[in-house]
Amino acid sequence: MDLYQLLGLPRGATLIEIKRSYRRLARKFHPDINPGDNAAEARFKEITRAYETLSDPDRRLSYDAAGGVTETTTVAFGFEGFDFSTGGASAASTFGDLFAEVFTQRQETRQTAGPEAGADLHASISLTFDEAIHGAQRQLTLARRETCHTCRGTGVLTVAESRCRACQGSGVIRTRRGSMVFSKSCEGCGGTGIQTQMACNTCGGIGTENLSDMITVRMPAGIADGARVRIPDKGNAGVRGGRTGDLYIAVHVEPHDLFRRDADDLHTVVPIAIHEAALGAKIDVPAPDGQARLRVPPGTQTGQRFRLHGRGAPSPRGGGRGDLVVEVRIMLPKVLDERSKELLREFGRINGEDVR
Repeated sequence: MDLYQLLGLPRGATLIEIKRSYRRLARKFHPDINPGDNAAEARFKEITRAYETLSDPDRRLSYDAAGGVTETTTVAFGFEGFDFSTGGASAASTFGDLFAEVFTQRQETRQTAGPEAGADLHASISLTFDEAIHGAQRQLTLARRETCHTCRGTGVLTVAESRCRACQGSGVIRTRRGSMVFSKSCEGCGGTGIQTQMACNTCGGIGTENLSDMITVRMPAGIADGARVRIPDKGNAGVRGGRTGDLYIAVHVEPHDLFRRDADDLHTVVPIAIHEAALGAKIDVPAPDGQARLRVPPGTQTGQRFRLHGRGAPSPRGGGRGDLVVEVRIMLPKVLDERSKELLREFGRINGEDVR
């Protein structure tokens, strides 16, 4: 088979294109990746022979001139104990560089990772109705991650210069996968073999540590049920200089016996006597900040509503207060004496219009 066709390339392919195609096919057909697959083994031998011929300028020139390979190449794929690091023997360049770039990319990703923001935290607070209207303070104990006080968030400590224990001073870390051995620069010493830093024992090299933190939270006057309060920079600390997360507090306000809240307005129901409704009166009604004076006009009907401006709940965002909406309910006496009954009969005779 034509060697260019084996690699899926045209005859004018560049060396970069040849290497890229070989890496792609070798990852797919290598015997260590396809154990027991004889077809994959045979295909791997073919593409390796094609690569070794076309990547060598002299052999490629001879092949193009003769239309075939001028020498036989034996392909080995067991590589028992062979070091697949880059920069080694020529055999390493045909297969070791397949995985070397993977290790390099992973190492560069870890070394160049940017700041990572800390996670937000969530908590809840329960308030009475009066506390929500007037404002309140609560103390919360939070389990949060704070910047490590030992290493100041770097995750490492400076130590006396010594031989790197991770690589035993060689500057290289070797790992084995099956019959293959891979080498990469030691991350602990940066490939120098000399250790000048070590992971922080307090945070384990993360840069943050767990702390129990007690904070005082101030709930603004007028906070409503279901509101969510954001406390900046009270979440988990960021990593590698990332910003600290925030604390979000869900607010639950207990219901009140007299008032019902609608936005910043408060609604309440007040009973009045029959003579107050008929003749009119000035009565005291409950308000969140004490008593309020309400004028009931003559002829007031049950269910009628009156609005007292500025006597409702304060706005937690500022800008004044809501209104107090008072609904009146006419209440009849539970027991009527004979004199009261007679007066009502007389009232009925004088005002005999059909109210229905």
